[in-house]
Amino acid sequence: MSARHAAPEQRGDGSRLVAVGAVLFALGAVAVVVAVVPVLLGSDTGPTGAITVASVLLPLGFALALLGLLRGARARRRAARRSSTPT
Repeated sequence: MSARHAAPEQRGDGSRLVAVGAVLFALGAVAVVVAVVPVLLGSDTGPTGAITVASVLLPLGFALALLGLLRGARARRRAARRSSTPT
C-alpha cells in the first residue's frame, strides 16, 4: 500500500513534522510581514515582538519540516528494503 493511501498511523514517520513545520514557517512569514510593513510605511522601527517571533518561528519551522522530510525518506527506504529482501 502506498504512503498516500495508508492509514495515518502507517504513513511515513515525518508527515506530522512536515505539517507542523509548515504551519510554524507560515506564522513566521506573517510575522516578517508585520515587522517589515511599518518600516516601509515610514516608521523608524518595526514591532520588536514580531521581529522576535519571526526570528524564532521561521528557522524552527524550516528545521522541523526538513527533519520530517528526512524521517519520511528514511522510513520509505527501510520499507522498500524490507519488501525487496527475499525471505
